[in-house]
Amino acid sequence: MSRNVRMWIFGGFITTVAAAFYPIFFHPFTHKEEYREVQKMNRAGINQADVQPVGVKIWSDPFKPNNK
Repeated sequence: MSRNVRMWIFGGFITTVAAAFYPIFFHPFTHKEEYREVQKMNRAGINQADVQPVGVKIWSDPFKPNNK
């Protein structure tokens, strides 16, 4: 295989990995407000204490720093 073909294969692999990571990591990271609104709708009407197992921390906003 020529060096040029190997570079295209490697570049295609890197592009595929980057395309796979975009919807998993980068889109939620850059659209925090949209995801907060979706979670508010999904969690509306749920009493957190009723669905959490005993001894497990109650849900918190994953987008807020220092969730303790």
